[in-house]
Amino acid sequence: MAPVTYHHVTRRYPGSDQAAVDRLDLDIADGEFLVLVGPSGSGKTTALRMLAGLEDIDEGEVAIGGRAVTQLPPKDRDIAMVFQSYALYPHMTVRQNMAFALQMRRTGSAEIDQRVTEAARLLDLTPYLDRKPKQLSGGQRQRVAMGRAIVREPAVFLMDEPLSNLDAKLRVETRAGIAALQQRLATTTVYVTHDQVEAMTMGHRVAVLKDGALQQVDTPARLYARPANAFVAGFIGSPPMNLHTVPVDQGHARLAELRVALPHGQARDEVTLGIRPESLRLVGAEEAGFEATVELVEELGADAFVHARAGDARVVVRVDGRATPAMGQAVRVGLRDVSEVHLFDAETGLRL
Repeated sequence: MAPVTYHHVTRRYPGSDQAAVDRLDLDIADGEFLVLVGPSGSGKTTALRMLAGLEDIDEGEVAIGGRAVTQLPPKDRDIAMVFQSYALYPHMTVRQNMAFALQMRRTGSAEIDQRVTEAARLLDLTPYLDRKPKQLSGGQRQRVAMGRAIVREPAVFLMDEPLSNLDAKLRVETRAGIAALQQRLATTTVYVTHDQVEAMTMGHRVAVLKDGALQQVDTPARLYARPANAFVAGFIGSPPMNLHTVPVDQGHARLAELRVALPHGQARDEVTLGIRPESLRLVGAEEAGFEATVELVEELGADAFVHARAGDARVVVRVDGRATPAMGQAVRVGLRDVSEVHLFDAETGLRL
């Protein structure tokens, strides 16, 4: 059993007024694939490195498998880390790279061969075991780095943006492979990425960080459907949610001609209104909505995203890719369902 716990964990770098990670509380279940996601500087890599023992902890405690490891060196934490750079030994073959850590532990040669053979089979690396890293593609090198971690049979896998050096097509293929492999091995995994699409497609749960603080941790579906604040709403989703700070008139938030009732008892002068692109649609002249002018059309095949402007507000609308308006065309934008509108406090950003 290897659950992971962060309890009030804080890291402050010398000379900085703001904590890189600020009182992080997070429980990760045994066998869970948890993704830490956020923009650059959010503290996600620092949080991972503190778990690995590569970064000091100024306050709080980290535990692995119920055992406090805050004061333990990395080698005693029973973790294996996969880095952004492959960090392979160029003079060694794939087999030797994967076996090296076990050799340092003085594991028996028969067991080393068995573990390397099994990891190579899982990662489709069997034909490449006698090749050097320079003879491999980027995706194959990353799989070798993963294989080196797998053969150690750790309590926890830690992955720090392992796909960022791959091209777009290979990233999609490799992230699917990592997710399937983790499901198969059932090893607790903490995965760091700045790519919210990657986070949403891989993690059992996703933890969103901003400026060192945990904003929300939940399943990808709930993060998307019920973001806890305006930051999460704007960060999760591609393209991002339309967010506009709008005035409140007689208990209704007003965006152009669109009016949305505030929840009962939420009296205020303005709110932040959030609408996903797929929650908007182009409507006829007689239907409820507001007038806008098309500024850009992103054609993606089956779907298209129409960027339109209504006064000072710019909105993105998801439409059928087979029937798109022309740039400069006047359109009318309406809601699919008022229940799909999100409302946030204009000052705090918290969900109403």
